[in-house]
Amino acid sequence: MPPYAYVALVTLLALLAYFWMGLQVGRARGKSGIQAPAMTGDPELERTIRAHYNTLEWLPLFLVPLWLFAMFWDERIAAAVGVVWIVGRVIYQRGYVADAGKRSTGFLIQALAVAVLLFGSLGRVIYLLATGASV
Repeated sequence: MPPYAYVALVTLLALLAYFWMGLQVGRARGKSGIQAPAMTGDPELERTIRAHYNTLEWLPLFLVPLWLFAMFWDERIAAAVGVVWIVGRVIYQRGYVADAGKRSTGFLIQALAVAVLLFGSLGRVIYLLATGASV
């Protein structure tokens, strides 16, 4: 199997989830009758847009550590944590669209996944630099 195939698959799945969220914005626009570029006027549309944009805001915080964790620790663990992040983002989006107060569970899941990837890769890189060890 090619190196990093699992992480590549998770990366693509994360982007597909983001694409799906964009389609949900279009669906909410059609349902509300509010055309672009307007972004306000219907609470469900506003929550759908915000969930989509918030995912965009988190993508760099997820994708960079995902790949660094895979390179410096373990690809399969990185991919598994990446799947957890995707599930968390979908739960977040579904909850947020239903009611802004219902986004907390998904947010916590994805934030913990990012924390594992970010601090895991940061710790490993610092350790390797400090000890002169190789990957």
